[in-house]
Amino acid sequence: MNKGKLYVVATPIGNLEDITFRAIETLKKVTFVLAEDTRESYKLFNKYNIKTQLISYRDQNHEKMIDKIIEKLSMGLDLALISDCGTPLISDPGFKLIRELREKKYEIISIPGASALTAALSISGLVTDKFTFLGFLPKSDIRRKKILQEYVSIEGSLIFYESPNRLIKLLDILKEVFGEKKIGIAKDISKIREMFFYGDISSVKKEIYTQDFRNNPHGEYVVILENK
Repeated sequence: MNKGKLYVVATPIGNLEDITFRAIETLKKVTFVLAEDTRESYKLFNKYNIKTQLISYRDQNHEKMIDKIIEKLSMGLDLALISDCGTPLISDPGFKLIRELREKKYEIISIPGASALTAALSISGLVTDKFTFLGFLPKSDIRRKKILQEYVSIEGSLIFYESPNRLIKLLDILKEVFGEKKIGIAKDISKIREMFFYGDISSVKKEIYTQDFRNNPHGEYVVILENK
């Protein structure tokens, strides 16, 4: 019996129409879909009338789920992996699963699509031919500074994901470590409240505060710092 395939499917990062025809057809044809949060995934599935059964999969239940996943693939069943939004594994669950399936010689197929990382960089006006993605930095200021200091001599754009509660502190640390640099910050890409901030660190920080940020911090942020 042929082994099943695992499709790694990118889903929208905001607007539910930011999904490919191929992604929708793939989600409809596989036997099961492994989802980070099934409640979030049902919104997408309901919009496109996708009836495939959703199974909760995340890093925390990997050890519990891996044998079941391998069993289904060994039966010849095709599965798909999605995260709450965007491309799976990019600061989202899935790395443990993909590595284990690679080592066991299962076929893994990418269904490309939306990613906050590339979407923000493409409209940033900052260097795009050389960049380093650091994802979410640690919560500890000391650890963040230590990591960032390792990249002071690296030229190009440095890209981070950040939560609203730690955004301003990140800007302060970036200025302390790198000095006054050009940055771009994308907020809520492809959502109703989408915004983009561009300029040096100090001016961008002031502009963010004009949006009533102190009283109402919210959103998902991609921070890009141009280091040259």
